[in-house]
Amino acid sequence: MNKLFLTMLLLLVSTAGTAQQPFSTLEEQMTGKEFDATGLEKLTPEELAALNGWIRGRSLATLDAAKPATAGSGDDRGFNIQKMQDQDRTPITSRLVGEFTGWDGQTVFKLENGMIWEQADNDDFYIRAVENPVVNIKPGAFKTWKLSIEGYSSSCKVKRIQ
Repeated sequence: MNKLFLTMLLLLVSTAGTAQQPFSTLEEQMTGKEFDATGLEKLTPEELAALNGWIRGRSLATLDAAKPATAGSGDDRGFNIQKMQDQDRTPITSRLVGEFTGWDGQTVFKLENGMIWEQADNDDFYIRAVENPVVNIKPGAFKTWKLSIEGYSSSCKVKRIQ
């Protein structure tokens, strides 16, 4: 039972950064059966709150620790690097990692190519869940970037965080 719980916990921590929306608790993410099968129903409300806090801290800490690339160390597109006058502004096409249901003003987008972008506006857009959709990130005005999902006409302003 402990191995199942640890596996599930690691899975939640490792996937929390994909298409991240405001933090949702384990109770919100799991079905009743999953919640009971992991033994979480045995926790007191205080213990469950502590566990949710721990998961939230670890999943957000991964993104907070992201450091921008420096010039010449790979694909620097999207970083606001002061010394780069002629930053590469060619469009980026990749896939989002995992399930995607839209954005809500606080969404983080993890791409298969290793880039991580976060939403830089407060727009909302919701779709039926899709797995690993193709994403296009194109340069916008004033050195901004716009992200869109292939097959949909909506886009949001984004900034690269990793």
